[in-house]
Amino acid sequence: MKTILLLNASPMGTASRAYTLAKKAASNLLSAYSDTALIERDLSRLHASPIRAAYADAIIGQAEHDAPDFAASEMLIREVEICDYLIVATPMHNFSVPASLKLWIDYVLRGGRSFTYRDGYKVGLLADRPTLIVVGSGGVYHGPQARQPDYLSAYLTHVLATIGLEDVRFIRLQGLVRPDVAEQALAQADRQLAADPVFGLTSALMGS
Repeated sequence: MKTILLLNASPMGTASRAYTLAKKAASNLLSAYSDTALIERDLSRLHASPIRAAYADAIIGQAEHDAPDFAASEMLIREVEICDYLIVATPMHNFSVPASLKLWIDYVLRGGRSFTYRDGYKVGLLADRPTLIVVGSGGVYHGPQARQPDYLSAYLTHVLATIGLEDVRFIRLQGLVRPDVAEQALAQADRQLAADPVFGLTSALMGS
């Protein structure tokens, strides 16, 4: 059985346009593979506190993986470990990731569990898998018409590589505050998704 993990970091929940496209990518995979399970996690409803002293102490003290202070971290890391495909729908908030996605990152990146150190560098311990990031943004931050910086793309790429995920592709929904621009962005994103060899219609139609 194959497993898809779909993370939604939008405060708009299932009304998010990034989530709608991400769900379409998941549906393509479900069509391509009959024996597939979908796990969805709404990060805005993640019942985990920001990192506290007890968690930091457990890290410093190299506590066992099943230590109570690691419970939330273990749950989230395990969801990534068991998935064959990772899909993330996220808005851009203030040039970078929203707080809900940052909290997920803080729990999933854990020394000795999802990454280790070699020669002073962080090296991922998780197996690579196809990963799709769908980013929704009110403004334009990528391409020749960009009017604001993009700290999200490089940051997320580096974060995922830190745990071992390097097969990462982005679909960007930009300019969503303007209806005319949003319509074009959605149409372009649909075409980009359809053409993707893993998450697109080609995969679904060929079952490959």
